[in-house]
Amino acid sequence: MSPRTVRSGSVGRKKRGLADRVTIALRAVLLAALALAAGSVLWAGAYRFVAPPGTLIMAERRLGGVPVNRDWTGLDDISPHLARAVIAAEDARFCLHGGIDFEAVEKALEEAEKGGRLRGASTISQQTAKNAFFWNGGGWARKGAEAWMTLVIEALWPKRRIMEVYLNIAEWGDGHFGAEAAAQARFGKSAKSLTAREAALLAAVLPNPHKWRVDPPGPYVRRRAATLRARMSEVSRDGLDRCILRR
Repeated sequence: MSPRTVRSGSVGRKKRGLADRVTIALRAVLLAALALAAGSVLWAGAYRFVAPPGTLIMAERRLGGVPVNRDWTGLDDISPHLARAVIAAEDARFCLHGGIDFEAVEKALEEAEKGGRLRGASTISQQTAKNAFFWNGGGWARKGAEAWMTLVIEALWPKRRIMEVYLNIAEWGDGHFGAEAAAQARFGKSAKSLTAREAALLAAVLPNPHKWRVDPPGPYVRRRAATLRARMSEVSRDGLDRCILRR
């Protein structure tokens, strides 16, 4: 056997070895991705029927020394005013989109191209996915995972369940999570007894509950709440809350 033949055989074995290692690595990555996907579906499927025992954001608050106040309440025991208020404030097309509002994203990008501020287009479904399964921050990796979980919960949960979970794990500042804790802390009453004005005030501070206050509301919060009151009437009139109404 010539030296050239030996070298050729050695190179061939090295190439086959490299190809085998790449194949094994790709299979491992694929299996890991499938396992993560299956696990996320099972996790979301459990939350379709069971109240989330807590969230990473709640754990973060506890680690920061903030007592967490939370009392899970079914959607039927939360004032419909609050559901309409958060639809008016956060996601007017909640009942119309499949989790990610591409129309709102397109409008936001168009406004930014015209020199306007790039505003968020995060839907209630996306916020629910983030609050239930993830944490604040995290960059594009977390946002990609959030988009996946948004599609998963939209596929597995009815809109009423998405709204129910959202209203029970949203943060209203000072360690108060969920509608019941917020209503009791801010107004001394149950979430079921919230008036349209009180619901509008709670929805008005959702974007930054640590900065904006309900008790007492500042000028900006009062103006925003007044605007939301008008939008809530539109939500009801135009049936934009129909997907969460008890049939």
